[in-house]
Amino acid sequence: MNVAPLRRHRCVGALLVALLAGCGPATQEETPPPARVTVVTLAAVNLQLAEDFPARVAPFRVAEIRPQVSGIVQRRLFDQGANVKAGQPLFEINPAPFRAEVATAEAALQKARAELNHARAQAERLKPLVEAEAISRQVFDDAVSKRDMAAAEVAQARAILSRRRLDLEFSTVRSPIAGRIDQELVTEGALVASGDSTPMARVQQIDKVYVDIRRPAASLATLQDAMADNVSLEKGLPVPILRGDGSPYEVTGRILFSGVSVDASTGGVLLRVVVENPGHRLLPGMFVRARVPAARYDDALTVPQQSVVRIGGNPYVWRVGEGDQVEMVAVRLGELTDGAYRVRHGLKQGQKIVVEGIERLADGVRVNAHDGLPSPPANASTASSH
Repeated sequence: MNVAPLRRHRCVGALLVALLAGCGPATQEETPPPARVTVVTLAAVNLQLAEDFPARVAPFRVAEIRPQVSGIVQRRLFDQGANVKAGQPLFEINPAPFRAEVATAEAALQKARAELNHARAQAERLKPLVEAEAISRQVFDDAVSKRDMAAAEVAQARAILSRRRLDLEFSTVRSPIAGRIDQELVTEGALVASGDSTPMARVQQIDKVYVDIRRPAASLATLQDAMADNVSLEKGLPVPILRGDGSPYEVTGRILFSGVSVDASTGGVLLRVVVENPGHRLLPGMFVRARVPAARYDDALTVPQQSVVRIGGNPYVWRVGEGDQVEMVAVRLGELTDGAYRVRHGLKQGQKIVVEGIERLADGVRVNAHDGLPSPPANASTASSH
């Protein structure tokens, strides 16, 4: 059987089918749907910015316990590391020598009083005699002089007795302030004197402490502005105190004053913050961080950090305009706080900014926008670390 004609007929049929298919109506290309993006609507907020600075805790008051008399320490009257009250006895210096001196002074005063009584009586006896010219005036004047000298000796003996009694009182060394006492720096049996360079102990008041901060002098103007905005606060500008990991202590300090002079070697000024410390969580010498107000902006605009695109080092954002079309807008940014930039220029309140889906955008592209992250709350307080 000859199959060649049959093959030719099949090829011709396939060609006719292909030509007929090519002559049919052209199919239309499908338009892709708008890109789905997440946007935020810019809203004005009152923004309070702060900076975290390293700081060191200092006691509110420190008293170095020193003897006011010389002698041998007999007893320590406190537990080391305990809380003491103002006027509480801390050390006892051997009081025996001071008691003996008090007794001597009392005897001297008694003798001076006896001599005064005798001189007064003698002067009284001679007074009518001199008036009757039975004795010379010189004899009477000598008696009066002895009486006055005896009175002065009584006053001197009384003063010496007061001093000896004071020395006896000083043999018990007391705390001048209330606070926590450190370890003893002298032991029983040690000889101490009022001129010693080493104190016997130290008492530190820590129910209230200072937190000392060093900051650049150039930033002092913003702090003064923040304090001026809080003139109604009678106790000063509030400053949260933070641990090393950034978690806050259960206390808040208040700035009392700022240093009036600039350290020539560091270019910084001292800020002193007073902190109520009832639980004694802050101890002298500890290093902490203090969140100090840095700046305040009324009606500020902020954009999330992820919405910013940088081209050649310059920041841009995608803004959704009319017809849900996006355009790239150049902006000027300020501080970065809590994952958001403060917008200094380039945007207005109520505009929508793309925060997610940026990689699929081009100028003029229509998008399907839906709200995402909420705008920052009013009176937002943020911080940046140093």
